[in-house]
Amino acid sequence: MSGVDVIARLVAAAESRARDGLGRRLRTIANGDPTHVIVDGRRLLNFSSNDYLGLAGHPALVAALKQAAGEHGVGATAASLVCGHRRPHAELEEALADWTGRDRALLFSTGYAANVGVMQALLAAGDCCVQDRLNHASLIDGARLAGCALRRYPHADVEAARRQLALCEDGGAMLVSDGVFSMDGDIAPLAGLASCAAEMEATLMVDDAHGLGVLGAEGAGSVVEAGLDASQVPVLMATLGKALGTAGAFVAGDGDFITALAQFARSHVYSTAPPPALAAAALAAVSIARREQWRRERLAALVEHFRNGAQAMDLPLLPSRTPIQPLLLGGAERTVAVSTALERDGFLVVAIRPPTVPAGRARLRITLTAAHDFGDVDKLLRALAKAMRDNGGP
Repeated sequence: MSGVDVIARLVAAAESRARDGLGRRLRTIANGDPTHVIVDGRRLLNFSSNDYLGLAGHPALVAALKQAAGEHGVGATAASLVCGHRRPHAELEEALADWTGRDRALLFSTGYAANVGVMQALLAAGDCCVQDRLNHASLIDGARLAGCALRRYPHADVEAARRQLALCEDGGAMLVSDGVFSMDGDIAPLAGLASCAAEMEATLMVDDAHGLGVLGAEGAGSVVEAGLDASQVPVLMATLGKALGTAGAFVAGDGDFITALAQFARSHVYSTAPPPALAAAALAAVSIARREQWRRERLAALVEHFRNGAQAMDLPLLPSRTPIQPLLLGGAERTVAVSTALERDGFLVVAIRPPTVPAGRARLRITLTAAHDFGDVDKLLRALAKAMRDNGGP
C-alpha cells in the first residue's frame, strides 16, 4: 500500500496555489443584457465574454431552441450512435460542413471532447505529434492521451516546427496548431504550416475555436482567411460556444475520415449527444453569422478603436487584430489588483495568471463583441488608465 491520500494531496496543491495568489473561484453570474452581467448584485460592463458576434441572446436563437425543445425534448437521451442523433444534429452538421468547405462534419459535446477524441482516434504509440507551444490545453492532453510522442515548437515558428517534424522518424505525423490563440489573440502562420506539413508528409490539424465566425469570407474562419482548403488542412475543429453563442464543437473533413472518426473517437462514441434544441439554436447562429457581415465589420472597427486608444495611452497590448486583446502586466499580483480596481468601477475584465499563461506573463484578457458600442470602449479605456495609474503606473 502506498499510504498516499490522493484527495489530501489535491487539496494541498489547491491551498498552495491560493497562497501564491493563483487560486480561482467560481462566481455565479447573471445576465443583465448583451453587454452586461450581474455579479454579487452589481451590474458590470462585460469585457470577458467570447460571444464575439453578440449572438448568445439573439431572438432567432432563442426561438429556434424553444421550438426544437418542444419537438425533440430537452435532452438527446443517448449517444449519437445509439438513438441520440436527431434531425437538428444532422442539419447542423450539414451546415457546418458547407460553411467550412468540407464534405462532412461531426458534432461533439465540447471543444475539449472534440480535440481529445480526434487525436486519440488518429494517433497511437509510435506516432508523432508536433504542436505550437501555446496550443490549447485540450490539444496537448489529446496527444498525451493518444500515447504518441509529443514535440512542441516555439510559438508561431514554422522553421522550428519543420525541425521537430524532421525528428519524427517512424509512424504517422501530425502538425497541430490553434488558428487564433486564445490567450494572445494572434493568428497562426497557417499558410507556412500547411507548406511545412505537405513537405514533411504530416497531417495538419487546426483548432479554429476563436476564428470561426470572426475571420474569413462569411466568417468561415482563419483557415479560409489564409486561403487554404480541405486538402491542405484535412482536420478542422471549431467550437459553437464562442462566436456562435451556443455550446458544443465539431470536427470537419473528408467524408471517409468523418465516417471513421464517428466509429473511433471515444469522446463521441461514449457521450450522450448534445441536446437537439441546442443544435437547432446553433443552426440559426450559423445562418446569421454567414449572412450578417456587418457584425464582423463592427467588431473589427471596435478592435481598431480600442487598440488606437490603448496605444495612445502606452498600454502594454500584445499584437492582435482579433477580438482577444491581451494587456500584458507580468506579475499575477498586479494583474489581479488592476482587475479588481476595474470591477470596483463597473467593469468585468478577468485576470489571466499562471498556469493558464507562463510565469511572468499574467495579463488582462480583454474581449470585444459586436454588441459593444464605441462608448463602451471609451469607458473601458478611461477606467483602464485610472486602474493602471493606481496600481503601479502605466
